[in-house]
Amino acid sequence: MIPRRLQEGVRPLLEAVRDLTPIVLVILFFQELVLQQPVPHMETMLGGLAMVLIGLALFVRGLEIGLFPVGEAMAHAFVRKGNALWLLSFAFLLGFSTTVAEPALIAIAGKAAEIAAEAQMIDSSREAMDGYALGLRLTVALSVGCAILLGVLRILFDWPLHYCIILGYCLVVGMTAMAPDEIIGIAYDSGGVTTSTITVPMVTALGVGLASSIRGRNPIIDGFGLIAFASLLPMIFVMAYGIWLLS
Repeated sequence: MIPRRLQEGVRPLLEAVRDLTPIVLVILFFQELVLQQPVPHMETMLGGLAMVLIGLALFVRGLEIGLFPVGEAMAHAFVRKGNALWLLSFAFLLGFSTTVAEPALIAIAGKAAEIAAEAQMIDSSREAMDGYALGLRLTVALSVGCAILLGVLRILFDWPLHYCIILGYCLVVGMTAMAPDEIIGIAYDSGGVTTSTITVPMVTALGVGLASSIRGRNPIIDGFGLIAFASLLPMIFVMAYGIWLLS
């Protein structure tokens, strides 16, 4: 019999192998049968793949024993404290702080600043480009903070999730018609880069823990959906930022 602790330790590694196997098979299929070329730098690729497997396994295990329990425990503690202001403050700051330093958002904002300078939307000086990128990052971070806050309010007041999402996308469509063409694509992409590897588990754990702690709430029905707000509100905020900036 394999000890239980050893089974728990090996399980994330086996799951990482399972998750990465389809990607490797697709690459090998097109490389060998379609392109008919050997995989370049095979030794380097295998070494990198091993690092990815180990890193992914450790990351998933860390989520299970660290972030998820912390998020749920904080949600229970806030409910026991009975102070909604502290809960809402934590929700906003959690969304803002984890997003403003998101590497994908930093990359998108920097590239958007370069393109805006090339299109002569802003001055081509480094100060103007840095200011544009910083403004975009702060706008997105503010939107995610407001999104998590709104998601917590939805759980507290039992607002139907589908109505909130439908209303939000109606607003997105309406603002798309008014926003400058130069900002629309950036706004839509901003909704996809805001949910980082830290934000998602923390926010999900917060929602599930909060729904589990409030009488009359169902963790399955009410505990999920916060990430949807974090993807929706950046589109609205960035288009509003574009309307203000280019007006």
